[in-house]
Amino acid sequence: MEMNVSNNEEQVVAKKKGGLNPAIIIPILFLVGVSIYLFVLGSTSNFRDDARLVDHASVFFADIEDKELHPSSFMGIIYMGGPIVPILITFMITVIVFSFERFFVLRKASGSGDLDQFVVKVRSLLNQNKIDEALEECDRQEGSVGNVVKEGLTTYKALANDTTLNKEQKMTALNKAIEEATTLEMPMLEKSMMILSTLGTVSTLVALLGTVIGMIKAFFALGSGGGTPDAAALSIGISEALINTALGIGTSAIAIILYNYFTSKIDGLTYKIDEIAMSIQQSFAEFH
Repeated sequence: MEMNVSNNEEQVVAKKKGGLNPAIIIPILFLVGVSIYLFVLGSTSNFRDDARLVDHASVFFADIEDKELHPSSFMGIIYMGGPIVPILITFMITVIVFSFERFFVLRKASGSGDLDQFVVKVRSLLNQNKIDEALEECDRQEGSVGNVVKEGLTTYKALANDTTLNKEQKMTALNKAIEEATTLEMPMLEKSMMILSTLGTVSTLVALLGTVIGMIKAFFALGSGGGTPDAAALSIGISEALINTALGIGTSAIAIILYNYFTSKIDGLTYKIDEIAMSIQQSFAEFH
C-alpha cells in the first residue's frame, strides 16, 4: 500500500515538472509586451504624416506629448497611453498564455471519455464488488479522477486480504489512502491559478496608477498655461488616463472570468473524486 502511494508521488512530481515555469515565462512575456508596445503600437504607420521621427527607446522613456505624435489608428491611440501600457499588455498576454495552459492541463486531467459515465460505471462495479473490472476502467480513463480511484481500489484490494487489522482500522487506512492520492493530484490541477487570481486584482491597481499619472499630466497642462490652458496637452493627459483604465479593467475582467471558469472545473473534478471515494468506502463496509 505504501509502495502504491510512493509511485503515485513520483508520477505527480513528474507532472509538476512538465508545466510552465512562471519564473521563466513571465520575464519572456514582459519582453514580448514591451516589443509589442514599441514596434507594433509604436510603428510609424500608426501615426499621421510620419510625425514620429525619433527612436523607440527615447519615446518610451520620454514624455509623449513632447514628441508631438498624431495617431492615425487605434493602435497609435493605445500607444499614447504611456509607459504603463507595456506592463498592462504583459498582464494581458500572461493571462492568455496561462489560461491556455490551464485549459489543456484540466482537459488532460478530465481523462478520456465522458467523466459522468465513468463515475456511474465505477459505482455500478463497486456495488457488485467487481474491483478488478473497476481498476480496468481507471486505466482506460487516464485522468486525475482515474488516478485517485485506482489508488483507492488498489488499497481496497490490499486491505481486503489483510488479516492483521480490524474493520475500523481498515476503513481508516482506506480513507487515508484516498485522501493522500487526492492531495497529490491537487497541486497539478491548481498550478498557475494563483497567477490568474493575482492579475485579476493587480491589473486594476496598475491601471489606476496609469490613470493617476495621466490625470496629473492633464492638471499640470491646465495650470501651466496660466489663463490659456494647453488644450492639446490637456487632452493627451486625459486620453492617457482613460487608455490605462480601459486596458486594466479589460485585463482584470478576463482574468477573473477565466479564474472562476477554471475553479469551477477543478471543483467538478474534486466532486467526482469525492463521489467515487464515498462509494469505495461504502462498498468496503458492505462486503468486508
